[in-house]
Amino acid sequence: MHTLFSRGEQLVIVPQNLYEFWAIATRMAGANGLGMTTEQASQWLHFFQRRFTLMPDRNDLPARWHDMVKTHAIKGFRSHDARLVAVMQSYGMTRLLTSNSGDFKGLPITVVDPASV
Repeated sequence: MHTLFSRGEQLVIVPQNLYEFWAIATRMAGANGLGMTTEQASQWLHFFQRRFTLMPDRNDLPARWHDMVKTHAIKGFRSHDARLVAVMQSYGMTRLLTSNSGDFKGLPITVVDPASV
């Protein structure tokens, strides 16, 4: 992220990023979580909101999301990933920085792996 900031890139987050972080941060470490207390997770949420631009969900999000999950026949947990892509489309964003590129396979965005930056 430091490299991207130094290049003048604008890095943004959306409410879903905060919700998903909270779920992982406060989940037990043995259950694929970070094992943070709610106070620790809360401090990180404040950090993220200071460091990144928080873009609110738009009114067209439910319709965009529904169209995406129908069009791409998305089921189960991948519907969360489709929602994130629908938010991006709402703002005209095309690139997603993630280490989980497989989660977004077949969706209409460009995935950028942090290791490639």
